[in-house]
Amino acid sequence: MPDATKPISYPGGCLCGAVRFLAHGPPRWVAHCHCESCRRTTSSPFTTYAGYLSEQVNWSGTPATVFQSSPGSERSFCGRCGSPVGFTSVRWPGEMHLFVPSFDDPAAFSPQVHVHTGEQLPWVHLDDHFPATRGRRARGRRADSAPTDCKRPQPYQNA
Repeated sequence: MPDATKPISYPGGCLCGAVRFLAHGPPRWVAHCHCESCRRTTSSPFTTYAGYLSEQVNWSGTPATVFQSSPGSERSFCGRCGSPVGFTSVRWPGEMHLFVPSFDDPAAFSPQVHVHTGEQLPWVHLDDHFPATRGRRARGRRADSAPTDCKRPQPYQNA
């Protein structure tokens, strides 16, 4: 039986296991992102993030390689296998957005919202009834500031 007094932590890492992280406690939010930058980073139609305060995340193993994908935004990935593991931005100071598929148990996280659906691929059809924000970015163009209608997802509550 698990110890109810012990805080919950969620381990994760890259495909080859060189970059590891431990996220402490529940995430602030979990969201599907449809922006072009996230799609290109993951080579997928959209990706799913869990948002944590930076101090809730501890890194171990090989340090992640960091790429500045746009002004004020950095993407962390394993320099050995190439797996993306995290995202930070001046838009959300003090937060680390971790890729849900990089957690050892990604099923522990239930998405709550779709963001940047204005950049969603036309053949992706959403029928999960999650709230969605369109964002202001035009396709193929990067923005230096957060969209005005892109609200922070509500605090996380796993279904």
